Amino acid sequence: MKLLSVSQVARRTGVTVRTLHHYEACGLLRPAARSGAGYRLYGEAELLRLQHIVSLKALGLTLDAIRTGLDADVPSLADAVRRQVTQLRETIARQHELLVRLERLEQRLAAGEAIDGDTLLSTIEASTIMEKYLTTEQLGTLRQRGEMLGAERIHEVEQTWPQVIAGMAAAMQLNKDPASDEVRLLARKWRSLVREFTGGDAGIQHSLNTMFKREADTMQQRTGIDPALMAYACEAIAALPE
Repeated sequence: MKLLSVSQVARRTGVTVRTLHHYEACGLLRPAARSGAGYRLYGEAELLRLQHIVSLKALGLTLDAIRTGLDADVPSLADAVRRQVTQLRETIARQHELLVRLERLEQRLAAGEAIDGDTLLSTIEASTIMEKYLTTEQLGTLRQRGEMLGAERIHEVEQTWPQVIAGMAAAMQLNKDPASDEVRLLARKWRSLVREFTGGDAGIQHSLNTMFKREADTMQQRTGIDPALMAYACEAIAALPE
């Protein structure tokens, strides 16, 4: 293929001229050559590298991490694109689910149903956070678990959780040994409730742990579990026999 000017690359890819200049300045993407007038020119190799940069950036990597990865050729362009495809598919699936939920809400509103504002805001916040950290497959698993448990059992769990959390918080404040018999009883109950919710899925548990860590303030407001309490509970659970 013939070499393309920076403006042609910008026009055909949507990456701005300013961004391309910045990529060159930080050593991410250098032009293949310059025209007699000094304009930057890009060839096929540079376009492949640009695609690699765009894919890695879409996956949330910083420019420094992208530069390091490109210099080491890890991850490969094929891997980066594959991961970007997976991410986009999950995003599309989540958007579709959001559309379905909004259509149902629209139907309820059209039917004249009254929806409590606080409940609606709480539901939106919870859904947004969950969708941020769990995959579409994991969210589907949780929905299936909810259907299996039924409304009555879910209500029972909602009543039990605050008691377990309060008991664990009290034990932590009293500096009780996480491996003590008293705390073990709470840890077993905590673990049992989590496993009932997740079905014992380690991937879901990992995603939830990440959510609690990164959304600490919000999760503390919603559940009463702060990072210190989560760490204490995890230590107590780790001390339990399987």
